[in-house]
This record gives sequence, structure tokens and C-alpha cells, in this order.
Amino acid sequence: MARMKFLCDAERCIECNGCVTACKQEHEVPWGVNRRRVVTLNDGVPGEKSIAVACMHCSDAPCMAVCPVDCFYKTSEGVVLHDKDLCIGCGYCFYACPFGAPQFPQDGAFGLRGKMDKCTFCAGGPEADFSAAEFRKYGRNRLAEGKLPACAEMCSTKALLGGDGDVIADIYRNRVLKRGKGSEVWGWGTAYGKPEKQPAAQPGAKS
Repeated sequence: MARMKFLCDAERCIECNGCVTACKQEHEVPWGVNRRRVVTLNDGVPGEKSIAVACMHCSDAPCMAVCPVDCFYKTSEGVVLHDKDLCIGCGYCFYACPFGAPQFPQDGAFGLRGKMDKCTFCAGGPEADFSAAEFRKYGRNRLAEGKLPACAEMCSTKALLGGDGDVIADIYRNRVLKRGKGSEVWGWGTAYGKPEKQPAAQPGAKS
């Protein structure tokens, strides 16, 4: 069984926000909620990188661990979904998620969170597939249609990959090898920098 995952290639992302727009358009996401967003580091300076961030559908999801009403569940394909009928809007999942994926509507009174909303990997929710209730609460169920998430399909540079984790890992691995960095992209030099060269010992010097 495939394990569905997202991967964003920061070397290809151009901060066009096409993935954000595709998600909002596909699911008619309400104003103030962004299931996906683009984050840019070192904006405007050398080394600038952008990356699209949404729910990463973690194998050991912290949102599931902290939810007091157990509204989260995981599909057979590893997609982390939630039941809005059970959600009480406590916000625990928002504080637990390292990606800031859980979103809350912004049109309520101060202190009123409302039902949590997040990326569904275009897999709908607990309601019947293609039902009006499913679309109203969670958006379109593209996975049931045999399609990939809209954000990944609409990415103009194919920076955002979504699908079987093993397949997208192979795609990214091949990209890294073709960039000429080889295995060093994961190595000691990448993490800590190249070792400094020691000066050559002078002839006759005592060690």
C-alpha cells in the first residue's frame, strides 16, 4: 500500500503561489484559511529559498496525539484526516503541529476558533465520497477520482511533489544526483561545512 507524502524541492520553487491558489480554487477554501502557503527564507539576499508548506501527513502525527476528542484519523494510505463534527476548536493541534498546518476561520468573535481546517491531501473526509456534505466540509476528493493533489499537479516547476512516498523519494534522489552533489548532499560537509586544510609540516619540524 502506498504511503502518501509531500516533498517540496527548494531548488525549484519560485514563490509563484500557484499551489496556494490551486488549493483554494479546488476546494473553495474560506477567506482567512490557507491550507497551503509558501514560506521564503533569506528573502531578497543571496541564498534565498522558498518552500511550500502544508500538512505533511506525518507517520506519527503530533496533532493526533494531543486532540482531546480524537477527531483525527489516518487512512490506509497514510493520509491524516479529521472529523469536523467531532472537532471542538480547542486549538491543541495548532500548537502541536510543527508545520502550522491546522487553520481556524478568522470571521468569528475574539476567542471563538470554530472548526479546524487543514490540508486533506485532496482526500476528502469521513463522509461518503463525492457527497455534497464531503465537499462542503473538506473540499473535493481527488484521490477517490484517481488524481493527485491539485497543488502538486499545478506546480509550474514541479517543485512540489505529492503521491507515493517511495516514488517521490526516487524522483528527488535522481534530481540531486543530476545536480552534481551526489551523496554529499546528505553528508558531513553539508551539515558542518568543509574541513579546514591544515598547513603542511615544515621539514625538520618537531611534532
